[in-house]
Amino acid sequence: MNIKIAVIKFPAANCDLDAIHVLNNVINVKADLVWHNHFKESKFDGVILPGGFAFGDYLRAGIIAAHSPAIDEARIMLKDGRPVIGICNGFQILTEAQFLPGALLRNESLKFICKWVNLKVENNKTACTNKMNVGDVLAFPIAHGEGRYYIDNLNELEENNQIIFRYSTEVGELTEAANPNGSLENIAGISNLEQNCIGLMPHPERASEAILSPKRTIHGKLFFESIVEFITRRIS
Repeated sequence: MNIKIAVIKFPAANCDLDAIHVLNNVINVKADLVWHNHFKESKFDGVILPGGFAFGDYLRAGIIAAHSPAIDEARIMLKDGRPVIGICNGFQILTEAQFLPGALLRNESLKFICKWVNLKVENNKTACTNKMNVGDVLAFPIAHGEGRYYIDNLNELEENNQIIFRYSTEVGELTEAANPNGSLENIAGISNLEQNCIGLMPHPERASEAILSPKRTIHGKLFFESIVEFITRRIS
């Protein structure tokens, strides 16, 4: 089965090659790096909007990239049921483009935070979590200055099971100390109602090889394997 995933290249983004490496060399699935103005959805089974600082995060994080032609193409994929994934800056882009509800605000500390955190899996039915179990605790790194998730209608998000990851302790406790940026209810990642659009602030591509992990875990690999499984089920 020939699966092909696009990783979008925006000006000033800096995590795209990391995602390409994991997909091509760790997961062993075909992935192409595509300049945002040249992206055509018809050639791909899924798309990843990577982390970094697209367009320098001028005006505010993700807002300029949200008006890129690539987003119009991704919107077609979204409606077609194909996975559209936003990691870190990609999550910011997806909220600005209104693919996902809510907003990413400045970290509560007003400082850029770069460290490893723990994530508790809240929903394992999505395009990125179907290889996980509810309650699993994963170790991913974060690297952001505007990662504090906020939404007005939290109840609707919870009722629709759209929260997929929360910051937690190593044993899955949802404490204030485990929340690195002040996100509402420790939210680290969410999905759309159809569960094919995912946004998260932590970086799974930096947690997919043991050599990069302080605990030699490869929890990020499950994230990308889930995407492949979702696509495989969809097209088979």
